[in-house]
Amino acid sequence: MRDSLVHRRSDPGPVQLNRSRTIPPVSTTARYAPAVLGMKPEDFFANNRIALAVFQRVMAELSELGRVEVRVSRSQVAFRRDRGFAYLWLPGQHLTNPGAAVVLSIALGREDRSSRWKETVHPATRHWIHHLEVNDPDEIDDEVIAWLREGAERA
Repeated sequence: MRDSLVHRRSDPGPVQLNRSRTIPPVSTTARYAPAVLGMKPEDFFANNRIALAVFQRVMAELSELGRVEVRVSRSQVAFRRDRGFAYLWLPGQHLTNPGAAVVLSIALGREDRSSRWKETVHPATRHWIHHLEVNDPDEIDDEVIAWLREGAERA
């Protein structure tokens, strides 16, 4: 019964963004625990090739960190350890004219004042959520990877 709630990542094949770039599928040991029964990240991002490619890029980086759980809900894909530390969501689900294909939100234990953040919110004393608009998987660069690692370390 328990296994029916845990889904392994199926291989959707490479994501073709344009004729010059292909992002290979990510093989990972991440555990998927969908909040929406049966929904996998590939299902959530099925209508947005850029968002799927960003997910695959983020997952490739996070898979190097060891244990990372991925949870899919109706509104986002969450990356967790003991608690959530990063979230990918589609602004088009909430906004009429979204400014990005996908938003990567990262929870840090401090405020980061980088100009790359679209918005930073401070919901608790030692908790800041930083929102990064992403329009291309190449925007997940060394700086973003460092933020993801920092978030994962405190989760």
